[in-house]
Amino acid sequence: MHEGIPFISYLFWPWGFIVQILALVHAVRSRASFWWFWIILMFGFVGAAAYLLLEVAPDLHLLRHSFAGPGRRKRIKELEENIADNPSPANYEELGELYFEEKKYAQAREAYDKSITVRSDSLHTFYHRGLSSLALGDHAAALPDLEAVVHKDPKFAYDRAATLLADTYGKTGHADAANAWFQEVTKTASMPETLCLYALFLRAQGRESDARVWAQKTLDKKRTLPRYTQRRERDWFLKANALMKELDTKKNHG
Repeated sequence: MHEGIPFISYLFWPWGFIVQILALVHAVRSRASFWWFWIILMFGFVGAAAYLLLEVAPDLHLLRHSFAGPGRRKRIKELEENIADNPSPANYEELGELYFEEKKYAQAREAYDKSITVRSDSLHTFYHRGLSSLALGDHAAALPDLEAVVHKDPKFAYDRAATLLADTYGKTGHADAANAWFQEVTKTASMPETLCLYALFLRAQGRESDARVWAQKTLDKKRTLPRYTQRRERDWFLKANALMKELDTKKNHG
């Protein structure tokens, strides 16, 4: 038996080694805490299995989106054929949702356009047309849709609509409106996205000390969230961390 390799790994050879490699690859890609690498390497199969159980298993439900692709595309084809005979707003709205999930944002927006032409009282449709425009980088087009949603329901989508409205105001040159909405939404919303977007807005306005405060609030939020939520919100934590480094560098060279 080779020294330095946990005996428990041999009980499951070669599967223990394979599981260990899978755990290490996932840990690297997900930027796991250093102590997980130590556990995986030192305890072999048992450590790797613990990592997969605690860090990977909670996210397995996300895989359904990957496997749902063929079903979505089949349903899109069915709807495209049905719409020729029944161009109802519900059919167009469902088609828009499926296009959005397929990341075909231009087609999604077009489908939502046609749904709204027939029925203009669905906040869900306006909101998702706005999201489609944002995904296309068309903030000017997204603005009226987000305004329509938030003015009727300021808490729509658990404050995310108001967050995106504030950010869109900032990106379309309406700094005063953006600041007002960010101040309003941050009274109750504490999503990493909300906190980080506010910090980025403040940086863009030259308010660097305030930007630092909100970037730090974003990073502090990580400690209070479950691990699976931390992974889901990872991009916002990375952006907040990058912003803090940028501000620190600028301060040190100022």
